[in-house]
Amino acid sequence: MRGLFYFCLSIMTQVSSSTVEVTGLVGHNVTLRCTYDAQTHGVLSFCWGQGMVPNSQCSRTILSSDGTVLTMKSSRFQLRGRVSGGDVSLTILDAQWSDAGVYGCRVEIPGWFNDLKLNTHLLMEEAPEEQPVTPDWRPTVGVSQELLTTFAASTENEEVPVLALDVIGIASTEEKLKAFLEVGNIGRVAALFFFAIIIILVFAFGRRLLPKRKLQDVNISTAENIYEVL
Repeated sequence: MRGLFYFCLSIMTQVSSSTVEVTGLVGHNVTLRCTYDAQTHGVLSFCWGQGMVPNSQCSRTILSSDGTVLTMKSSRFQLRGRVSGGDVSLTILDAQWSDAGVYGCRVEIPGWFNDLKLNTHLLMEEAPEEQPVTPDWRPTVGVSQELLTTFAASTENEEVPVLALDVIGIASTEEKLKAFLEVGNIGRVAALFFFAIIIILVFAFGRRLLPKRKLQDVNISTAENIYEVL
């Protein structure tokens, strides 16, 4: 009978537990999920431990709560979910190779053999190296002069590669072209401004002279008509 009892107990324990795998990156935070229905059961006691969840409590407990007080073994183990909503997921800060292994979450749900037990196997991997982004190099105004000064001081009495001279030549040429375009733009704007002023002046003086010219034409026409009558 006793053997049958333990057999049934082991079956019930296996039914109420499960195992998942999570992969974390070295040097990054990793979260091990564990949730329950807090709307139905309210805030419950729970624990996290290293190793498979045993028949009671947690093995090598690293974090636990009785529903009101939270106890942590290390500040690297955090609860970042909404505990009052049933999210008791464990977050490991700055995970390392030594953090790999099995972690067990137990939530004590009232009733016989109702505890939620979740085993998580944490695998660690090396984080991929971030490739530095090299922007396209383009000399700006004043760069070529600094290049020439530095280059002349550092290469005095030495043979200079042709490629280096080409780079400095390109910088100097682009700088001269940019300065020329800036001067040309200023000249064009000034010419347009003066041309607009001349048009306005011609239009204004033309309107003033036009009535006088018409009046003179009328007087001359009247005088010619008088002479013709005579």
